[in-house]
Amino acid sequence: MKLQTQIITVFGSSRPSQGDARYAEAQALGAALAAKGFIVCSGGYAGTMEAVSRGAKEAGGRTLAVTARFFRARANRWVDEEIRVKTWQERLFALVERGRGYIACPGGTGTLAELAIVWEMLNKGAMRNKPLVVLGDFWQPVIERVREVERDHRSPWGERAEPIIRMAPSPAHAAAYLATHFQMRAAKRRSAGSSKAALVP
Repeated sequence: MKLQTQIITVFGSSRPSQGDARYAEAQALGAALAAKGFIVCSGGYAGTMEAVSRGAKEAGGRTLAVTARFFRARANRWVDEEIRVKTWQERLFALVERGRGYIACPGGTGTLAELAIVWEMLNKGAMRNKPLVVLGDFWQPVIERVREVERDHRSPWGERAEPIIRMAPSPAHAAAYLATHFQMRAAKRRSAGSSKAALVP
């Protein structure tokens, strides 16, 4: 099933270069997402952002990037459409707003900030029904420590009820999880529409 209108925002480090395992993993992720029909959105620069865009393009997919004048650099050559904003903060929230789902790859403080913002917005209900996936076990220690706090007291927030973040062991698993998520949502909408139609006299 092709999901060509769904944009997946991928977060990750600018550090990996071609030949690194992290670069290859992100490239495979881009290819896996494109194979499922997703549009890949990233921060547009080097490292993971370049690799995931490259993987998607080489697999015949479409790529977007949000870049900021704050960083001076422009988008990598694997990006079809560059959205240019002024500040780091505008870039972060533009990446979040454009995504219908998110994948966080291994990264540094920038990726940590992006992961935390999306997690918090989902946790507090500032946005809903947007899947959040982390690739591999890199972020697992941080996630588990934060969950200890969220689950240790009575709270109305989402993380206490069930895990918001899903962990995917491989690029293929991440893409498959997102595809299944959107297929199930589409099926529920069709079922709800059929039920309403049946009630009309």
